[in-house]
Parts: sequence; C-alpha cells; structure tokens
Amino acid sequence: MAALTAGRLPKVLLNRTWRRFPVAASTVIWEGGMVALSGAGSSAVAVPASASAALKVVGVADGTADNRTGGAGALSADANLGTYLMNNDATDPVTISDIGNTVYVSDDNTISKTSNSGAKPAAGTLFNIDSTGAAWVTFN
Repeated sequence: MAALTAGRLPKVLLNRTWRRFPVAASTVIWEGGMVALSGAGSSAVAVPASASAALKVVGVADGTADNRTGGAGALSADANLGTYLMNNDATDPVTISDIGNTVYVSDDNTISKTSNSGAKPAAGTLFNIDSTGAAWVTFN
C-alpha cells in the first residue's frame, strides 16, 4: 500500500462528527486520509498521519487541504470521527482476532497491527475486517 497522492472519498460506516485544525505549512492533507496533530499546545498543526510516534491521530480528512504554498495555519482541515475503511498493512496486518484492539498508523491510508516498539502512533480501534481484508477503524 502507499500513502495518498490525491484525494479519495472514504467509505464510512457510522455517523460522523468533525473537528477543524490549522494545517502545517507546505503540507497537503488528502481527502479520506488520516489526519494527525504535530507539535504541542497552541502551535499544534494538522499533518497527514504517518509512522511517527510524535503524532496524534485526530480523525479522517473531510476534504483535501492543500497548503503547499501557505504558512502554518493559512488553511484548516476538517477531521471526522467515526468508523472508516482503511488499507491493511501487508507486512503487519490485522486479522479478525484483533477486532477491538488498538491499531497503528503505517501511512495516512494504511493501518498496522503493532506500534513497531512504539515508533507508530495509535490510529484508532479495529472495528471489523471486510471481505477484501481491508480494515474498518473507529476514530474517536
């Protein structure tokens, strides 16, 4: 699997609630990708989720926020809570026996079973596995 390079309409299972965050400078958050916060306090900004323990996942992007030419906070991104279909990391996959467990970020569109010894941030809770092996993840 690969990180997003364009927006996508994510499949959603449950009702959504959203929050708005300022986007980091020189950053694109793609629609349907997991959104994370980088930094602390009032200087925290939204970035695409990635396998960095310094990030905190806050939901799934409800639209593309292209801030490649703007400074920090020039644009905002809406991050939805709810249950979304994400790719299942082929090298560290979740299975049906992992339902109810915390899952971790591999990239903004892919989750994995383990944190790689604390190197990856938590994404959410595994809700289900679909017939293709993709993972329904609850973000809250």
